[in-house]
Amino acid sequence: MKKRVIQAFAVVCCGVVMFSTGVTKRYMSAETTDTTEKYSTTAGISSVLAVNLDETYATACVSDSDSVITGTQAAIVYGYKNIGIANISEGNLNVREAADENSSLVGKMPVDSACDILDIDGQWAHISSGEVEGYVLAEYLLTGDEALNKAKTLVHTVAKVKESGLRVRKEPSTDSGILMTVAEGEQLEVLENQGEWIKVTMDDEVGYAYAEYVEVVDEIRDAMTLTEARYGEGVSDVRVAIIDNAIQYVGCPYVWGGTSLAHGCDCSGFTMGIMAQYGVYLPHSSRAQANCGTRISTSELKPGDLLFYGSGNYISHVAIYMGGGQIVHASDSRTGIIISNAFYRTPICATRVIYD
Repeated sequence: MKKRVIQAFAVVCCGVVMFSTGVTKRYMSAETTDTTEKYSTTAGISSVLAVNLDETYATACVSDSDSVITGTQAAIVYGYKNIGIANISEGNLNVREAADENSSLVGKMPVDSACDILDIDGQWAHISSGEVEGYVLAEYLLTGDEALNKAKTLVHTVAKVKESGLRVRKEPSTDSGILMTVAEGEQLEVLENQGEWIKVTMDDEVGYAYAEYVEVVDEIRDAMTLTEARYGEGVSDVRVAIIDNAIQYVGCPYVWGGTSLAHGCDCSGFTMGIMAQYGVYLPHSSRAQANCGTRISTSELKPGDLLFYGSGNYISHVAIYMGGGQIVHASDSRTGIIISNAFYRTPICATRVIYD
């Protein structure tokens, strides 16, 4: 069966060396964290192009109006003309509509996410990343060769689902049991390309996807867009508060067995930590949490309800429903705490632990 593999696009660009910051900055002030505005987020990813070019093409330059990084002829530019990397140790780098700390947020750049630097004017950099375009404080960006070298360490391989309802199996065989069913457009981290089958992982579960139904690409994480959270009618203040609280941890790390919201937790540690702040004390196990509260149908979901995922009837993952068809959850060690489509895979059940 045919598999489509997109590889790196090797380009050598000539131009001006942008200044780079050599010291890793810890996030600080309003520009690297913001919890006062109500938003939901959709994580973005930037695809990597990778084709070996002949020497003549590899020496081509972009237009004189572009500021570009320098490097050897073997340099790889990961889908960006002038790559920048979010140089923060934790949290998110705020992307604003204008070059002003009082300007509205339009996106957030997680730790080590990439962008195109369109211009730098004083302390502000005009950037584009995924679906986000705006301004960030330039001191929090790696630029030039330093950004390029960092980017080389950040590339990872994913399988993008091309068909609706992809069945990820427990073994590389159509006779094997189904581990999970994944929605079209979702991504699975690739562990190994075995030809006809791709060994993948999602939510720390390992399975096999039929190569014909996925597209394998190399990627670097990019910025998250922000859209106003849609809570719907009749949603209580406590449910709004739960979601506002939960999404401030987007970008924080996943640690198996962890319970620290800021420094590392797993899926049930995340839900346990969030709900405890509102007087709901859950066990540290997704399967045990599924037995707490009241079972509801997915048509009854409200922000703050819990959704459970797994294989068959075996529960192995839990998330908080945000409203608007989205969840916030501690996904896995690669992505950390993220926001996803609530039906990125088929939920096993839903429960209500908040009564209002």
